[in-house]
Amino acid sequence: MDAHSRGRADEMDAADQWVLNPQTGNYELRPSHSGTESSGASRTSDHYGSDNRNEPLREVPEQRNRRSARSGHTREQPQVPAGRRKRTSPKARRKKALLWTGGVMAFVIVAGSAGAYALYQKFDGNLDTVDVGDAGSKSVAAEGPLNILIIGTDKRTGSGNEGYGDKGSTGHADTNILFHVSADRTNATAMSIPRDLMTDIPECTTKQPDGSQKVIPGSRNVRFNVSLGQEGRDPGCTMRTVKKITGLSVDHFMMVDFNAVKELSTAVGGVKVCLAKAIKDPDSHLDLPAGESTVQGEQALAFVRTRHSFGNQSDLDRIKVQQQFIGSMIRQMKSDDTLTSPTKLFSLADAATKALTVDSGIGSIKKLTSLAQELGRIDTKNITFVTLPVIDNPAEPTPITVVVEPQKSEQLFAMMRSDTSLTEVKQKETAARSKQQAVLKGAKADPADIRVDVLNGGSIAGAADATVTWLKTEQGVPEATNKANAPAKIDLTTLAYAPDQADQARALAAIMGLPATALKQGTADAEGLQAMVLTLGADFKGAGVPVTGPAKAPEDIQKASADKAECAK
Repeated sequence: MDAHSRGRADEMDAADQWVLNPQTGNYELRPSHSGTESSGASRTSDHYGSDNRNEPLREVPEQRNRRSARSGHTREQPQVPAGRRKRTSPKARRKKALLWTGGVMAFVIVAGSAGAYALYQKFDGNLDTVDVGDAGSKSVAAEGPLNILIIGTDKRTGSGNEGYGDKGSTGHADTNILFHVSADRTNATAMSIPRDLMTDIPECTTKQPDGSQKVIPGSRNVRFNVSLGQEGRDPGCTMRTVKKITGLSVDHFMMVDFNAVKELSTAVGGVKVCLAKAIKDPDSHLDLPAGESTVQGEQALAFVRTRHSFGNQSDLDRIKVQQQFIGSMIRQMKSDDTLTSPTKLFSLADAATKALTVDSGIGSIKKLTSLAQELGRIDTKNITFVTLPVIDNPAEPTPITVVVEPQKSEQLFAMMRSDTSLTEVKQKETAARSKQQAVLKGAKADPADIRVDVLNGGSIAGAADATVTWLKTEQGVPEATNKANAPAKIDLTTLAYAPDQADQARALAAIMGLPATALKQGTADAEGLQAMVLTLGADFKGAGVPVTGPAKAPEDIQKASADKAECAK
């Protein structure tokens, strides 16, 4: 129904005209401005109130125009001269009303599924949160890229999940996707990390139920999936493990178990999948014909769990199937079929918030709404799925685990660290980005005139000394000075300079391969400083290695678009 076709629609926000009745799953019109009760539609539950059908429904309070309420003025608005108001089409107004009344569209990828869902204050209490300290402290509205780790555990809690084996498991990091959102929110890279990847898990500090902290020692050469659950490790330990592997700081996490796949796929009315051949797997109980099918509930869980039905029956082939499922779920969530169904939105919101465990940095509906606003700006065609480049573990006679492929993986990590999109869709440069790139244009000082103090804020021991030696002996920069370790570790290399040192900064950026984002100009008060300050970050890989990531993804890596449906083979 078109809210703008009702009386005073132009004077009232569409969200204020309609309210969700949880007993019916339908949106109902609020009372008119006169305060008189409209027939039927004016009576609904009190802001998602009691679900007791024997309790009389309270009248929804009359809503004032938001602008008037803020200013203290009356609800009457001044007449706008003819021609001054921009009229929107009925179709556009209807779409706006649906987006408002349906809540903010949120994008959440969970344990081999993904979705966009409506967020309501009613569901705030559904969320479970974990305090992971600094790992989850970044505001989702802050400038710069966002890195969100999606963790699907193999914990067997919940009705009907006891029969999947290992019912006493504490839950390990079974499905893992690092979701990198670009700084301009135009694109995203979703990188799957195999659970059987052999890696080092760093020492991590966890918060105990009584408020105390417990330090869990690191482990060398173990499966990635034990970064969660084993020895009491929490999602913060998994986040730190991902940072150690990729060099990317993980800002937030979202974690779910088996129930999420079953409940979310059912709430949205099923997810379309495609098979190149018929599948009948006795282990996962997947039984589907060749071609397109719609799966939900137990069948959806079987689809994302099976590893004996596709490719060479490895976890890597299962990742491809999970990515297909995720892409299909994203498309379904963004379809008009979902956005125009209050019942689906309500059911999906309830299922999603009950399924989610998140870090305290996004552990409220308000904060998740802010995240939803950021993620909702990404066009589906600009979401690229990749799998971390790996090879069979050479330490095993018959490999069942994998290790990182060093060259291709570092190319991929460098692209993500430098916020380079993997999508082939051409992006429009924003004014801010153009201005940023302009920093690198202009006169460059002679290397002999560059004066720079070098600090090590990265993870490579002796990096500052090695860089100073390289600058002096190979690049002709005699006035480079080693200032040892920085006060704190940083993720990205920075070069701080005064306005009168801009030509030196451009010259050093060219020598070091620094991106424009690394250059930080100080105020005019900083003029006259003796030397610039170069602080090496976690993205620094060695003297002579450009910090800027490659412009193109490495060849032959597994890659897929969220906008395209593919049949699993």
